[in-house]
Amino acid sequence: QVQLVESGGGLVQAGGSLRLSCAASRNILSIYAMGWYRQAPGKQREWVAIITVGDSTNYADSVKGRFTISRGNAKNTVVLQMNSLKPEDTAIYYCYADLLEISGPRSEYWGQGTLVTVSE
Repeated sequence: QVQLVESGGGLVQAGGSLRLSCAASRNILSIYAMGWYRQAPGKQREWVAIITVGDSTNYADSVKGRFTISRGNAKNTVVLQMNSLKPEDTAIYYCYADLLEISGPRSEYWGQGTLVTVSE
């Protein structure tokens, strides 16, 4: 079973920066896409950013120009650099992956979530 492990959440003041990382476990044959979603208190989960095969990236309008998604230095990792953070960015951030295991079908996976809190 593939696992996605996130790190890097925390508390930051408005205007500050945080860097989230997500690492997928071993036994992966191909990764078609990795990205981030977030869920604020009392709201539905929303898509934030994604990086696909060929390193094509896309962002939600609400974070465009402030967040950058990229592949990490380690294999099967993705990083979300968040700059100019706003209080409305406060949410639990979930890593997402669309991938093919060595011994299984192509499937979607989610991390356990990491809390980002942006204070006024």
